[in-house]
Amino acid sequence: MLQRIVPRSMSALRPRALSELAPLLTLFLVAAALFGFVEIAGEVIEGENHALDEAILRVLRNPADLADPVGPAWLEKAIRDLTALGSVTVLTLLTVVVLGYLVIDGKRAAALFVLVSVAGGALLVDGLKLVIARPRPDLVAHLVDVSTYSFPSGHATASAVTFLTLGVLIARTHSRRRVKAYVIGTAVALTLAIGASRVYLGVHWPSDVLAGWCLGAAWAMLCWQIGLWLQRRGKIERPAEHDPA
Repeated sequence: MLQRIVPRSMSALRPRALSELAPLLTLFLVAAALFGFVEIAGEVIEGENHALDEAILRVLRNPADLADPVGPAWLEKAIRDLTALGSVTVLTLLTVVVLGYLVIDGKRAAALFVLVSVAGGALLVDGLKLVIARPRPDLVAHLVDVSTYSFPSGHATASAVTFLTLGVLIARTHSRRRVKAYVIGTAVALTLAIGASRVYLGVHWPSDVLAGWCLGAAWAMLCWQIGLWLQRRGKIERPAEHDPA
């Protein structure tokens, strides 16, 4: 009898132990991502990683003509289309669509939280661009028009904030692990692809994009944790709830 009781009690404690460990793990990842961002920012300000940035940009261009990116013409066109997914217009439209869904579904507090999370991340990256004021790469020709400062990459940061935040929101509405993994994996893949496209198009140094990924991931994870904390206190509706119309 004792052998039957102990395993059951231990199995019951596992979910509780994991739920208590999750916030600490999240905060550790946030701290690690912020540390990475600070380290990259320090190297950018000191100019320590400029040689590596230049080398990577040169690898992605024809040595005889730095205005010509490597790969066939269709690849350049495809990457131009891909990078548009991280534009202000597309991310704003996507956020508005999700906000509309949450409001119609009766989750107004969740909609407000998503809005604050996404808008806060956008304001953060814009402020950092003005503070650091790093010029855009002038080593290779820009294949798309840009007008703001380079560090950190707005596309990399904003796509990380938006896609990861919305990805987790969608994933939490499903109980199947495969669905959760697919949604989160898609959000991560889009974030990485959009950031890499900025380097290929010559409008960002690689360190801009890497710093953007770190900053965006840190902000998204911090928002997730705050959202869960507010949900436990009943301040935000749980995604899996189905409120009456």
